[in-house]
Amino acid sequence: SPPQDSSDDIEDVSLFDADDDVSRRSKKSKIRHPVASFFHLFFRVSAIVVYLLCELLTSSFIACMVTIILLLSCDFWAVKNVTGRLMVGLRWWNQVDDDGRSHWVFEARKASAQGGKTSSEAESRIFWLGLITCPMIWVIFAFSALFSFKVKWLAVVVMGVVLQGANLYGYIRCKVGSRKNLTSMATSYLGKQFLRQ
Repeated sequence: SPPQDSSDDIEDVSLFDADDDVSRRSKKSKIRHPVASFFHLFFRVSAIVVYLLCELLTSSFIACMVTIILLLSCDFWAVKNVTGRLMVGLRWWNQVDDDGRSHWVFEARKASAQGGKTSSEAESRIFWLGLITCPMIWVIFAFSALFSFKVKWLAVVVMGVVLQGANLYGYIRCKVGSRKNLTSMATSYLGKQFLRQ
């Protein structure tokens, strides 16, 4: 028999595997938890809309403040306990030990047995877009209330910044790692940039 060259070592792959890859990709981009995705954005956007339209709808500051703080609290609880776990597989909380010291705990869902992620790309985009955009809007509201001397609204806006900023901080630490990891990543990145130049 003639000697085999290296081109004979190539393995033929059926086209059905390509179809499986396409179907896997389409499943990744599909929203698997539509109710969680809806409520992830509903409470956040509702609090912003109520803040913007509150003075047009009613003259009662107390009713507006209570409504906005309730929406922000529902958002904080839903994002921290439900949507983060379902949409991106992340969870964080703070616990106090017997000595009275506070500890932050961060969890990330492990990859599935097949090595793929269990959350879809569409849900991940919705989650991070809502998580990052809304606190930025509340920061803009804070500067607006401060510079327009609306002191009574400043307390409501600060609550928005604090509650949504806490979730953002917690999930960024979940995604990236502990503070040591953040510091070492920043140091190594700056070191690489310095060496390149």
